[in-house]
Amino acid sequence: MDRMDMDKRRGEPEGCLVAAIRLPVRIVALVVVVPVRLVWDALVVSGRFLYEKALVPLGRGLGLLLGAVLVWPFVMLGRALAWLCRVLIAIPARWLYAHVLTPLGHGLVWLTRTLIVVPAVWMYSQVLVPLGRAVLTGLRWLGLALFVWPWVALWRYVLTPLGHGLAWLGRVLVVIPLAWLGRVLVVIPLTWLWTYVLAPVGRALALAAAGLGRGLATLLRWVFVVPLVALWRYVLAPLGRALRIAGRETWDALVIAWRIAGRISRAVGRFLGRLLRWTFVEPARWTYRTVLTPLGHAVRDHVWRPAARIGREVRASVRQARAEVRRALFGARKRPAHATEPLVGDRREPHSAQARTLGSSTTPLTKTDIH
Repeated sequence: MDRMDMDKRRGEPEGCLVAAIRLPVRIVALVVVVPVRLVWDALVVSGRFLYEKALVPLGRGLGLLLGAVLVWPFVMLGRALAWLCRVLIAIPARWLYAHVLTPLGHGLVWLTRTLIVVPAVWMYSQVLVPLGRAVLTGLRWLGLALFVWPWVALWRYVLTPLGHGLAWLGRVLVVIPLAWLGRVLVVIPLTWLWTYVLAPVGRALALAAAGLGRGLATLLRWVFVVPLVALWRYVLAPLGRALRIAGRETWDALVIAWRIAGRISRAVGRFLGRLLRWTFVEPARWTYRTVLTPLGHAVRDHVWRPAARIGREVRASVRQARAEVRRALFGARKRPAHATEPLVGDRREPHSAQARTLGSSTTPLTKTDIH
């Protein structure tokens, strides 16, 4: 979005003010932004390293620790409580509901239906409904005869003719004379007053108000509107346009300086990386490959392997001499027929001694069979 706006602004015509502001503002922005961008990139790299190498493992460890300390005991407790509730409450309640409460409820429902509902329904449909209908019909006819029909006859044959006669007398004796008097005494004078007095006076007042309004409008226009328009057109609008150009150029300069600072920071980071690589990593790698590895191979081939071979030969010679001394002092040890004599040059240790019996001893100096 910023690049599109900058491309559109580049296509617009530029004046001397824009050209005079742009270069100093970009130089100052570049000088100010480059250190900030370097510090920002260093903080980002440090924070990412700290987050990936320290905070994430620490968070995982704390999560596992909190889970082991706080979550799993409650989980196991909840499972134990659930098992106890199931064994002590749910299974007995289910058995009680299925084998006791359900048959008892079915029996109560059957008894209630047989003893109460069926007789009540028969009583309602066969006795109470016909009786209620007969009572309501009698009450309806009685109410009509006592309250409705007399009042209807009175209204139709007495009050209606009397009201018509009184209305005719009132119209002839009262309404027509009052209408003639109102027209002669009120309507005709008011019409003359409006036509020959109020209407001319209203027109004169309207003309006077219109002239006064035009004068006040002209006065207000020259006192307030014209100075304000001139202030806006010749002072505020150019000042706002200059401030807008300065702000736009400052923002563009900051954006460009931020991008340039990013490239400078990337180049500095690559330079430092290569410097560390050629200063420490490559010499260490070369030392390991060309010095330490051949030296280790030489030590392994010419020192450790001959030393190990000599040690094995010495150990075999010692074993053989010890065996010969034992045979010379105590005689050859008897072995079962199926047992085999270990080789002198065998690398393995001699077999472990047999378990103690009544006719033998486990002491090396007295290990002889007792006959």
